[in-house]
Amino acid sequence: MGLLDGKVALITGGARGMGEAHVRLFLAEGARVVFGDVLDEEGKALAEETGATFVHHDVTAPEDWDRAIATVTDLHDRLDILVNNAGILKFRRISDMTVEEFDRVINVNLRGTWLGVKSAIAPMRAAGRGSIVNISSIEGFVGAEGLSAYAASKFAIRGVTKSAARELARYKIRVNSVHPGAINTSMAMDPEIMSEVDADAFLRSMVIKRFAKPVEVSHVVAFLASDRSSYCTGSEFTVDGGLLTGAGY
Repeated sequence: MGLLDGKVALITGGARGMGEAHVRLFLAEGARVVFGDVLDEEGKALAEETGATFVHHDVTAPEDWDRAIATVTDLHDRLDILVNNAGILKFRRISDMTVEEFDRVINVNLRGTWLGVKSAIAPMRAAGRGSIVNISSIEGFVGAEGLSAYAASKFAIRGVTKSAARELARYKIRVNSVHPGAINTSMAMDPEIMSEVDADAFLRSMVIKRFAKPVEVSHVVAFLASDRSSYCTGSEFTVDGGLLTGAGY
């Protein structure tokens, strides 16, 4: 038996990176998966390969959320799981960042997550229960130079998660957040960011001295999506190889 047998999941930002890993693992664990992204070519290719359903989905647009939810319920008659995975990262120091760049990061990461929670309420109430997993970051706990907008959005996702957990528990909807650290994805390994990082010093600061595979995050997400985490809500789960344990000397 799979961890998610019989469950219906919607995963945002699912065309590549961690989102793709979530899609693949959820399918392997028995879920029926609809995933969205603005990357149509990659999304369609992944859908064709895996059998999941792809829908074009800009998470900042309420009408796109309406279409994604309708796709899920039309195909599968219910929604049990939402993974708010879509996010973007822009490395720019505050003095150099434009207001438009700041707004874009906040809109995708924070507005997109909030709209996802809002959009999932009605179908999950209809299903009688649900699990929402919001992907934050270790930058939701600590600031990082050049990542003010990203950190602001990821800190804020913690607040949305906790408020939503309190509001939605009466409907048997659980809401938790996951906080990845150094994950080997194209976004995290962006040359613009890596050029600003002292890679040797960063590696020395790690407790587990390697970057994680995206699926290592997916296993935690799948647990939170499953009934095995039935007493977890409003909680924060780090997948960071010990990065937040403290400074190394």
